[in-house]
Amino acid sequence: MLRSLLLAIALTSVATTAGAQALSSDDLARRNLERRAVEAVIWGMPLVNYDQMFQAVLRQAKGGFNEVVFWSRLVDWKNQTLTPNPDAIYLMPFIDTKEAGPMVIEIPPADTGVINGTIMNAWQVPLEDVGPAGADKGKGAKYLVLPPDYKQKPPPGYIALPSDTYRGYALLRSILKSGSAADLEKAVAYGKRIKVYPLSQAAKPPATRFHDAADTLFEAAIPYSARYFEALDRQVQAEPWLTRDKAMIDQLKTIGIEKGKPYVADGARQATLDAAAQEARAWLEMKYEQAFATPYFDGSRWALPVSPDYVTSAPKNFAVPDSYPVDGRGILFSFIFFTPKTLGAGQFYLMTIMDKDGQALDGGHAYRLTVPAKVPVTQYWSVTVYDRATHTLIREMARPGRSSQSPELQRNADGSVDLWFGPTAPAGKEGNWIPTRAGARFEALFRFYGPEKALFDKSWKLPDIETVKQEQ
Repeated sequence: MLRSLLLAIALTSVATTAGAQALSSDDLARRNLERRAVEAVIWGMPLVNYDQMFQAVLRQAKGGFNEVVFWSRLVDWKNQTLTPNPDAIYLMPFIDTKEAGPMVIEIPPADTGVINGTIMNAWQVPLEDVGPAGADKGKGAKYLVLPPDYKQKPPPGYIALPSDTYRGYALLRSILKSGSAADLEKAVAYGKRIKVYPLSQAAKPPATRFHDAADTLFEAAIPYSARYFEALDRQVQAEPWLTRDKAMIDQLKTIGIEKGKPYVADGARQATLDAAAQEARAWLEMKYEQAFATPYFDGSRWALPVSPDYVTSAPKNFAVPDSYPVDGRGILFSFIFFTPKTLGAGQFYLMTIMDKDGQALDGGHAYRLTVPAKVPVTQYWSVTVYDRATHTLIREMARPGRSSQSPELQRNADGSVDLWFGPTAPAGKEGNWIPTRAGARFEALFRFYGPEKALFDKSWKLPDIETVKQEQ
């Protein structure tokens, strides 16, 4: 029997060798390019995610580095970032310390308003949270982002944030006190008290430039094509190689990305890169779906589809020994942007792609979600739907969700709220309706702003979304 087993192994080895020898040098090169390109997509996802947002700032918001792009009203479907929040005022400073040197991001005290957000590097690694849930604890502060290898001692009066990339950004949300037009206007005014300026001009800071993107089509979705590698090349050229990522230097050279050299993809190479990007997308989507196998509540369809290793490693800039969750990071940034320093301090998220029966959420069907009374939040809760294929707001929808601050929201006698999803509104329930598109799947994200203990000890539980017969 042993002799038969050894013979079988030998024959398999011969067949494998013969198969490899049958491949031409062109075949081997193409397969190597494709494999390395797939891995590059997964590894570089947060960089490309960041790049696409900044390209939208340049092209569509007419902004630039060390300025602030903001939305003067709640965002609608024209904001095509990944799973954006349509119930707060967004302000996003994009910074570059390479020429300007250390940059100050000044957060106002939480007096007439509240800022909830995080300052990150180009990899979207959190440098620090800001506002009442951040380092300043609502007192306001001057956060100082330092460039790589900055040697000088930061001056007193600043919260110093050493960064290992020159570029970065902050996701800042000005929180509304209610859904009224007056409170919306106040939240915008409060947000514009944020200041961004170089430390070198701190004695007499220049006025911060704000660019309103409310009326622009802000295209920032991930391009799963050869364009992905153009975006990745821009970031590789702009930033220093980090020690943890040096294994990617030769991998990227295979693709044509090399620091100090122009990136060019000819016709044949471009076709292979297109295919690789699509394969990576399929893999990321598969792993994203698998993340929902671990529900947040027992027996629930709601989950936090984030790798536990990523949650542990990212706030420590991936310095955790024996861990570098590249896969988990790639999956996460394929459907979101932004990482908080402390998850659950200022906000918490639950997501679902299925109804109570485990069926994919279909934009042509009707659904109901009953949100129980006494949602454990100090600020507000919201539900938003996104296009399952792109993880962006569904295009050309009248509104993307509902929140506890929606003026038209109808509450039940016991304080609970019934929300309705579907292509048409149930009669008499228009204020609680979230529109979807027939012929496409969607996903739902439940946000808790100012989350409280009952969410984390799970004494309060969010029910699943249920399929219902469309009421007319």
